[in-house]
Amino acid sequence: MRALREDYTRAPLSVQDRAMLDYVVQVTSDATKISRRDLDSLRSTGFADKAILQITLIASWFNYINRVADALGVGRDGESA
Repeated sequence: MRALREDYTRAPLSVQDRAMLDYVVQVTSDATKISRRDLDSLRSTGFADKAILQITLIASWFNYINRVADALGVGRDGESA
């Protein structure tokens, strides 16, 4: 599990898990660059469209809530906005 926390690209993952995490990283870094090829890559590893939607929604929600928490200083020692 340590390898997964530190660098998922070096962790012993299934092809499907790696494709999902690669996609989530892309959603997080620049979702505007997601292409049909990215979605087809997920489909080719076994993800149905409903699963792709769920992955997208969960990753997006985590990105959103983390930004809100960061902006409000949630979790910072003794600091808050």
